[in-house]
Amino acid sequence: MTWLDQVAWNNDGLVPVIAQENSSGKILMFAWMNREALQLTRETGHAVYYSRSRNKLWHKGEESGHTQIVHDIRLDCDNDVVLLTVEQQGGIACHTGRHNCFFQQLQNDDWVTVEPVIKDPKAIYHE
Repeated sequence: MTWLDQVAWNNDGLVPVIAQENSSGKILMFAWMNREALQLTRETGHAVYYSRSRNKLWHKGEESGHTQIVHDIRLDCDNDVVLLTVEQQGGIACHTGRHNCFFQQLQNDDWVTVEPVIKDPKAIYHE
């Protein structure tokens, strides 16, 4: 049994992945990986995810230039969640142009945006 076989892949052949910033400990984003994405992440040292909406591999930063250099890969106690400790290049992990994807905070009964946009997504993705 290989290290990839020890991962508890879901019925779609995917595993959830959390990307955590190495320097600050902040959770940057949540994504999915298939076997190939996890294998490539290990081989290259750069985060590669699986895009469910596009049904293909997604090399983090391939369009934006905001790559993630992987420092550590961990598997949780149930073998069904991967944690990547990464160095976020360019300081932007979210497609909205923010440092991380968890920029909305529940305050009373409303979701409030509490993280600023660092760079306009139109300037990042040349839309």
